[in-house]
Formats: sequence, structure tokens, C-alpha cells
Amino acid sequence: MSRRPSNPFTKNQDAPGYYNNDDDHVSADERAQLRSLSQHMRKLSMSNSAVSDDSTDLPALRKANATSGSGSNGALTPRAEAGPRPIAPAESGAAAAVTSIPGALNPVGGPKYTPHRGDLPNADQAYGEDQDKATLLSGSFGRSSSSLNNTHNNGDGTDEEKQRIMQRARGVVRTYSMGQQKRRPQKMNDDPVILSRRMSHDAIQEAPRRFIVDVEETMRLVLEQEDTDGNFQICITDSGPKVLTLGTATSNGYKGFDIRGTYMLSNLLQELALAREHGRKRIVLDESRLTENPVDRLSRMISQTFWHNLTRRIDGDGLDAILSDPKNRSKSQNPRIYVPASETEMLRYYQKVAQDRPSLNLTVESLPHNITAEYTRDLNDRPGLLALAMRDDIDPTTGEKRGLKGIPFVVPGARFNELYNWDSYFISLGLVVDNMIDLAKGTVDHFIFEIKHYGKILNGNRTYYLMRAQPPFLTDMALQVYSRLDPANESENKEWLRKAIQAAIKEYHTVWMSKPRFDEKTWLSRYRPEGLGVPPETEASHFTHILRPYAEKHGCSVNEFTRKYNHGEIKEPELDTYFMHDRAVRESGHDTTYRFERKCADLATIDLNALLYKYEVDIATAIREVFDDRLELEDDFLLHGPLPPSLLKDGKGPATPSRSIETPQISSEWFARAAHRKAQVDKYLWNDGMGLYFDYDTRLEEPIVYESVTAFWAMWAGMASEDQAAKLVHKSLKRFEEQGGLVSGTEDSRGKISIDRPNRQWDYPYAWPPHNVLAWVGLERYGYLEEARRLAYRWLYMMTLAFVDFNGTVPEKFDAVNLSHMVDAEYGNQGIDFKCVPREGFGWMNSSFQVGLTFLTTHQRRAVAALQHPDEFFNVRRH
Repeated sequence: MSRRPSNPFTKNQDAPGYYNNDDDHVSADERAQLRSLSQHMRKLSMSNSAVSDDSTDLPALRKANATSGSGSNGALTPRAEAGPRPIAPAESGAAAAVTSIPGALNPVGGPKYTPHRGDLPNADQAYGEDQDKATLLSGSFGRSSSSLNNTHNNGDGTDEEKQRIMQRARGVVRTYSMGQQKRRPQKMNDDPVILSRRMSHDAIQEAPRRFIVDVEETMRLVLEQEDTDGNFQICITDSGPKVLTLGTATSNGYKGFDIRGTYMLSNLLQELALAREHGRKRIVLDESRLTENPVDRLSRMISQTFWHNLTRRIDGDGLDAILSDPKNRSKSQNPRIYVPASETEMLRYYQKVAQDRPSLNLTVESLPHNITAEYTRDLNDRPGLLALAMRDDIDPTTGEKRGLKGIPFVVPGARFNELYNWDSYFISLGLVVDNMIDLAKGTVDHFIFEIKHYGKILNGNRTYYLMRAQPPFLTDMALQVYSRLDPANESENKEWLRKAIQAAIKEYHTVWMSKPRFDEKTWLSRYRPEGLGVPPETEASHFTHILRPYAEKHGCSVNEFTRKYNHGEIKEPELDTYFMHDRAVRESGHDTTYRFERKCADLATIDLNALLYKYEVDIATAIREVFDDRLELEDDFLLHGPLPPSLLKDGKGPATPSRSIETPQISSEWFARAAHRKAQVDKYLWNDGMGLYFDYDTRLEEPIVYESVTAFWAMWAGMASEDQAAKLVHKSLKRFEEQGGLVSGTEDSRGKISIDRPNRQWDYPYAWPPHNVLAWVGLERYGYLEEARRLAYRWLYMMTLAFVDFNGTVPEKFDAVNLSHMVDAEYGNQGIDFKCVPREGFGWMNSSFQVGLTFLTTHQRRAVAALQHPDEFFNVRRH
């Protein structure tokens, strides 16, 4: 059931006090004239606005369709009309024709754009002033429209293709003015004369409204009156009156003005909470802080607050924030940090920290050189944090080294308080948009460190993740950062990229192209990590229904059976197979889904093989364009996986894999690998009749029939042909598109839900940032800009709706069918448990908002801010 969202902009013009602007010199007749003129001008402006409804009295639950009010003035410019063409891999060993390196590094094809954040002060600026100052900073919240020169397809397409792309995009870059009929200019002596609009300079300008607010008393009143469910948030589900009167500053609090609606009241609560944190007793509060455009407000909070609060550092100053682990259910709750065996200086550093700060109660241990599944299992009784990369701490005055210092990185948030693999890639996209390049660069440094010392980019840097990877994005992440580094440091930047590409090549061969993940028959890769026992980081009751029958069989409790099974005292081969697939599901990042139920380790998935194709093309492109078509490897490891047929001599490969240090890397081999992988994907995963990619079961030697939105990752990677891309868009896109964007899979594929078969969070109707962001980029890459913008609009509308109606909530995931963040599947939702003011949002959801804004036109951004339902905006009818 849809609901009508609250609108933060439309004011009730008949409400008491609306025209009470505290200007005693304005007569009653003048006020009446102003009211009549204002209503008349508003009707004129709304006739060409994105929306036209003028209602403000909102019920507790509203239908989610068009609302009134004008949106933002526009801040982010439209994207380029079409991205770079996909890279065509070489065939039979010949080098492919690829895009230039700048195009390959920018996934959306447009130039780098750093959004303007306006002049609104953050909390430190607004409330952190001297206690004697009573007036707060006030900002200008509107933004002037801006635009970038449209750039068209810079690939090698024909003129007909370019014309088609331009034709597709032509209808979506309009502004409000295009809906107005042009008037013929008046002339005098055949010269046009432009007349000023009547009364445009005659109206009396109101001063910005401000309020004198007693922080503690007003906060108490707001919570007592409006927070009826007692969760310290003001939401549309609260049953309060949704109105509160504040005294105006110009009347010294004598005259009042009503603050109305969920959005304004929740913003008031947030501003009061921030003021109290800064020790303010009374404040002068601008009305514009309460009515701020929600798109601008959310974007500002992400860039100025959320990223900062999610940033961690593993060193003496940052351990307090990072050591906490809500997932640790072991008896040993003392904090531990594990350091790689070869990092002796780092080991001494942490030992000194533990000695200097006894209050941490920190235990420091060194890992063995060879980390096995048995060793990892034994660490489950004493889990801890895994050390990450550090840099030298240099004294700026003397230039001498003082010790080591942790490199900052961003965590997802909530219960996920460590560095994650694929979360970090999507987080880095948002950091790049917000011009936080050093923070994104530091995350790449951590990934290089993990590959060197732990053998892979870990699921997360906790001991229970030592055997598991996650979807690989390192090459694209490194190239994104590299393309935005200061060109004045070219040699330094090139050396940094060299280390990143070398690490990616090592990960490619030793993780994804070697057993058990590599399948020799299909020449495709699977999620198939090693490991023993029950994953310890899950919720306590997650596997109870699986383990209870075995516990009853052996005559013991579930907890006792788990302990004995984990330590090999009880052998259950059937259970071993179950947990092999469960670990594979967690390595895939899609934990959990019926798509992978009891079979994930056997599946050559479209998402993993699209990512590895992207690795192959990215590595080839970087070697050719940056490293003069030759890259030496420094680490010594085996180059696993057979060579593509185009590179075999006499139809036979080498008897044993060659060693990395003996084999310089050249682009033609990597292009050939990409071409061969595409051929195998087309053979085993592509269904031409359905217009969709499907996972392939390597054990049963047949495709599975689950329809997954990860099929669109082939477009993001550039692996799909033009014909395949067209079929994906025209045949399959509609299967996944809902009110709030793309869902993970179709309802038919998920199957019926019951008490014995509950919802899984990576199935229908749930939607996640990775799926949607990659789809936007992939669609734009192939010239489907209109579809990309429509999907981005849907996603940002759903995010803004939750932000406005639920006290600034930014969750981990959404129910895209019901436009709701209230997800009751598995561990529920994250990023929603806060008091009064949101502090972090959630990592990749924050990024999806910043990235999504770069896809919208100014007109679309305004409509999102006004909460115009996407079906109405795009004139879509749903059955």
C-alpha cells in the first residue's frame, strides 16, 4: 500500500501566524494585498512546476504519490549523454581496440564533478561558537542551476548510433522553462525591447524568520508531545499533533510561529540535539534550517557528517572506536589485535600501545606465516581484529620519524565495524564524488596490504573472515582513484597504481583462478572458500533449525553439538556440505538468498565472472596505457589457471604453471583472457530467448532458473554485446523494476514465503545499493541514459522519502516494492537505531545517494526534493 509523503516546503497559508512577519509597520491592507499577490504568483509558478498539489495537512500515513512545493534550485549538473563504449577484448591473442585510459577509468563516462554544498553551516559552525554569542550562522540554502557541456558517445560508434543515443536522451534534459510558451519580444525601431516584469522590484521583502529557542525545554516538549512511540525520533508513525509554536527572534519570543509537519519537527529535534551536544542553553535558530531542501540536507549530512563518523583508524588513537565488535559471541570479550608475522615493527608498535594504555586491556598476537582453515577455526574462541596498513608518522617540524600511524578508512556502520571488501568499493565511489580522494586511496592501500599478508582481500578484517573473500572490485577502485590523483605527482601516482595492479594480478591467480574456486571444465570461477565449522559471526539462533536434528541424533544440546562439530569430535559429511555452501553464500556478499540455497559453492555466477572479466580488461588496459605494455611482478607465486586457447602452443599448455617473477605481464594475454571468459559466459550463462544471464551449476552441469538482477553486472563490466545489452534492457529490465528501483530478484524466482520458508534479505522485494548503482552505470555505458536516470530517480525518491518521514533515516537496504526501510528479514535493517539525530547513515547507501544525484537532471533533482512519485513523474501506470 502506497502512502503520501510529507512535504517540507508547502506552508499552510491560512494557518495563524503565517503572515505574522513581526514587521509592525506593515498595515492590514498591505498584508491583504501581499497575500493576494503571493497566492496569484504562486499559482503562476506552480503551473510550470514539477508538481501542483498545494496540500499541507498530512495524515499520519500518506499515499506515496505527488505532493506540492517547489524543489531545489538544482546543484548537480546533468551527466554526459553517453558513457564510453565497452572495451572489446582481443580475439586469438590480438590486442583489442580499447578506449583511452581516461574513459576506461571513469565508469560513467562523464568528467569528474565535485558538487557544490551551499553555504549552510554544519553543527560545529552553527553551535560550536562562543557561549556568549546568541546568533547562529545562517546560510543560503538555494543553489543556482549549473550545467556541464554535454559530451556524447566517445567510442567508435557510427553516426547512426550517436544519433540514436542523442535521440534517446533528448527528452530528459529539459528544465522548467521549456514548458513555458515563448512570447514575441516587443520592438522599438525594429530593435527588440525586453521589459522588466511589473512589480518585480516593488514587493516588500521579508527578513529571514528566526526563533529564540530554549534548548532543553523545547527538546523536552518536542519529545513529550510528538515522540509517541518513545524511540527518540519524530516519524510519520508517531501520533502527535505535528505542530509546535516557537517564539520569533524579532519579537524576543513574544510572537509565535507554528512549526508544522513531520519533516520540520524532526529537523527541529535534530538541531536541538546538536545544540545540546555543543553545550548551548539558548539558541537563535533559522527557519531555513527546518525547511531545508531534503535532497540538499541529506547530501550535506553525508559529505560533512556521515563520512567523518564512519571513519576509523587502527592505531593508538583510533583503537577505542574500532575494537568494538557486536558480532563477537565468544566467551573471550577482551579486545585482541593480530599482526602479520613479517610486520615486526607493527607488532612492537601495538605492544607498546597495549603497555602505555592498560585501560584498553589489549592483547597483541602475531599470526603464523601459513594461515590454515584449522588455525582460523581455533581462533573462533579468541576472535580479534586483523592489523591493516600503516604509514610512517613524520614530525612536521623536524622531519623525523616518530613511529607509525594508521591509514584512515570508512566502515559500513552499525554492527559492521570493520573494513569490508565490496562495501568499501561502493563507499569509495561516494568518497570520490565528495572529493575525498585520499580516504578512498587509503582503502586501496589496505587492500594491497591484505593481499600481501592474508592472501586475499578479506570479507572483513576480523579473524573469523580469514578464509573468505568477497566480490572483487580492486582494479576499478584503483583506477577510479588513480584518474583523480594530482597529475603533478605523476611518477608517484604511477608507482602507486603499479602496486595496486600487481596485487590484483596476484589475487586473480591465487584466489579466483585456482582451486577450489576455479572450475576447469567451464573455465569459469565460483564462490567457494575454504573453512571448517559453523560461521561464528552470525546471530545466535541463525543455524538452530539446521543443527537441532543433528544434536538430537547425538543426544546433546545444540550448543554442545556445535562445539564438538567445530572441533572435529563429531563427523557429519552432510553438514560439511551445507556449511561449504553457506560460506560460499557469505563470500558472494549475498547472504542470504534462495538463489544460492544449498548450492552456491557449485555455481559459476554471472556476477563473479563479470567482475573477473572487468579485472582482465582493466589489467590489460593499465598495462598497455600506463606501463608501456610490460609489467614485472614482484611477489613470487604461481600463475594459476590454463591459458586461453588462443595463447596455447600446438594446442597444449605448459606442463606446470609458470612463476610470476619469471613472466612479464603484457596486455595481449590479458585481453585474450577476457575474450575467452566472455565466450565461456556466453556458452554457459547467457539465455538468448529470455534475454538474461543465469548462474550455471558446475556439479549438475546445468543452469539454474533463478532470475537475478546481477545479470546487469555484465553491462557494467562491458562484457555484454550490443545485442545482449538491448535484450537485457528491453526484455528483462521490467522484471526487476519496482517503485523504488531494482529488486534483487523476481518474485517468481524467490517462491512462496511461509513460516517454514521465511524471507531472505537478498531476495524480492528487497533492494540494495550495489545492484542499483552498477545497473545505472552499465545502462549509461551502453547509451541507455533515459533508463539509468529513471532508475536513479526511483532510488533517490525512496531514500528521500525515508529521510523526510523518518527523522533522517538512511538504512542499509530497502523494500523497493512498498517503498519502506522497515525490513523484517534475518537481522533486520541497519542504520536506523539512533537517537534524535542520524550520525552515520549506512556506508554504501550514503554513496548511492551521492552517486545517484550525478545521474539526475536539474529538473529531476527538483522533483525528487518535492517528493513527486516516480510513476507520476515518468507517467508510468502500474497494475
